[in-house]
Parts: sequence; structure tokens; C-alpha cells
Amino acid sequence: MLAVVYAFEKFWSYLIMNKCTVHTDHSILKYLFAKKDAKARLLRWVLLLQEFDFDVIDTKGAENLVADHLSRLEKPYENVLDPKEINETFTLE
Repeated sequence: MLAVVYAFEKFWSYLIMNKCTVHTDHSILKYLFAKKDAKARLLRWVLLLQEFDFDVIDTKGAENLVADHLSRLEKPYENVLDPKEINETFTLE
């Protein structure tokens, strides 16, 4: 949720008069606009997001491969600690 709010604040000048689509696995974003008794921070975010014309498409995390690619890598640091050969004969010429 905070990432969506940050993106809309950051790219406000590009998004203010354009229709856009938000793909997220955070389904609460769709229902937040209907909720009346939210905390103050959430209400501020809703007021900010109401300025924009956007659709929210809820995508399951397993289906959203682009967003979760880095978090779903298998053994990303597998060979980091492999010993490397050091060449101790370094010529200056």
C-alpha cells in the first residue's frame, strides 16, 4: 500500500490527468475506498489516491512473477563464498 502511495506521489505530474492501472497482490487496496472508519494515515492515503483515475487489478503473488521475481529466486547467493585463486605474482611492467 505504501509503495502505491509513494509511486503516485512521486509521479504525480505524469499520472494526474491520465488513466492508469495498478497491479497488486494487496487486495485490501480495492476495498479501502469503501471503508469509512479507517486510521488517520489510511484516510490521508485514500484522499491522495482519490485525485487519480486508476483501476486496481488484484493478482495473486504466485501469478505476479515480475514483482516477486527477486524474492522467489532459488539460492541467489549459492556460490558467493567459494574460494577464489589469488595470483600472488603481479608484474609491474
